[in-house]
Amino acid sequence: MNLEIDTIETYLRHALGQMVQVADRLGDDLLNERPVGDETNAVGALIVHSCEVTSFWLGHVAGGLPTERDRDREFSRRTTVGEVRAMVERTLAGTRADLERMADGDPEADPVLRQFLPGGDESDDSLVLHVIEELFQHLGHMEITADVLLAR
Repeated sequence: MNLEIDTIETYLRHALGQMVQVADRLGDDLLNERPVGDETNAVGALIVHSCEVTSFWLGHVAGGLPTERDRDREFSRRTTVGEVRAMVERTLAGTRADLERMADGDPEADPVLRQFLPGGDESDDSLVLHVIEELFQHLGHMEITADVLLAR
């Protein structure tokens, strides 16, 4: 892996920290509110999904850890601001070990999923950038959703 672990952690903390700020803006009353019905996602669900994306790609796909991920449940789960904060902290705490395993060159756990990374680049660096891309994309969704909900 060519990217520095501290740099990766900085970007992960930045994205997930801003997600917590969006949750704080909404509070428990609006965190699970879908802005335009069942076809849209609540901010709480997007934060759950973002934490799972991070753990799945860095822990399972790159690091070989077992997973019991239920992607559909991520989008239907209701949560509180306190639970979001704890989930983000657990996710961030686990990323250091995941990144260190990657830096040590541990064997790839799931080469099948790596083939879906953009541009055919199946490297650890590409995998990390994919996670960061997903987090900031979902952060944008959350900020728009919060703006809609708070404007009502």
